Amino acid sequence: MEKAKVFFTDFRTQLDVSLTVKLQRLCRRAGIADIPFEGKFVAIKTHFGELGNLAFLRPNYAKAVADLVKELGGKPFLTDCNTLYPGSRKNALDHLYNAEVNGFNSITTGCYIIIADGLKGTDDIAVPVPNGEYCREAYIGRALYDADVLISLSHFKGHEVAGFGGAIKNIGMGGGSRAGKMQQHNDGKPAVDPSLCRACRKCAKECGSDAIHFDTGKAVIHTDECKGCGRCIGACAFDAIQTAFDSASDMLGRKMAEYTAAICSGKPCFHISLIMDVSPNCDCHGENDAPILPDIGMLASFDPVALDQACVDLCMKAEPIRNSQLGDHLAQPGWEHHHDHFMDNHPNTSWRETLAHAEKIGLGTRVYELIRM
Repeated sequence: MEKAKVFFTDFRTQLDVSLTVKLQRLCRRAGIADIPFEGKFVAIKTHFGELGNLAFLRPNYAKAVADLVKELGGKPFLTDCNTLYPGSRKNALDHLYNAEVNGFNSITTGCYIIIADGLKGTDDIAVPVPNGEYCREAYIGRALYDADVLISLSHFKGHEVAGFGGAIKNIGMGGGSRAGKMQQHNDGKPAVDPSLCRACRKCAKECGSDAIHFDTGKAVIHTDECKGCGRCIGACAFDAIQTAFDSASDMLGRKMAEYTAAICSGKPCFHISLIMDVSPNCDCHGENDAPILPDIGMLASFDPVALDQACVDLCMKAEPIRNSQLGDHLAQPGWEHHHDHFMDNHPNTSWRETLAHAEKIGLGTRVYELIRM
């Protein structure tokens, strides 16, 4: 297979060149202008950060990408899907408020924000998974499907389940609706915490399979009737309905790769990752621990697999920060060194499976040429 091209630049800059301008130059050098943007709706898939988290990408970077898209004739919008777990992004209203608080609005980013799977995470569409082995269909946010072009703008970081979060996680997990996230995590069924249930019956009204009953006065989900669509989670205003995340790390990674393939299929895609503020955990946390690695740089490619692989390789060459979760682990007497920063950060993860399966199903290649700018 021919090597993919991944373009890289560090965070060094001159007095008269901002980092956002440098990011735009990187995207141009990587060939973003080859995409026919004129009059097209362009989804910029990013992460707005959970309330309390400060490691997410600043909105200035989103604006740099949106401005470049507009200059090339496109109609950009920022987007993400609602979360499966209760938190500050579990429905579109909370999600948009969260984005505003974290600095994302039409002024700071130069474009509007659309929550791709709608008010309660149910505005999705089932699409075929090309060469899928674990998911025949992917349930993705409707706005992502309707977009003519996809640009992923990812914060590259550690992750407590996937090992790291990069382009594939940003698109695959982030682009899945609530039902899609459930399918990736465990194909499981939600359950009700009766101590939190107020018996308001909103969940039953949203249920897609009439599986919720009130035999005891509180909501009870009959799992034999439940389809696992997750609509009830978004409907509950009291966080009484949740689902367990019990998929093994390797299986989760394979499903994320398949979801990414489904979302990217049939449209031009371009991928950007920034290796900065490399927190040990996902930006979905309401906090962020100290970075485990130093800031490294910005990367862009048409190939999400090559991009993630290049980011990993650059991170592996970096010296861990001593006063961090990774540094603490490595300093422990008797620590079983994996000689892998992401596995030493979270030993139970298996990030290699994600990239291996992504390559296997034809999403991209792990073989790349790094072109420094």
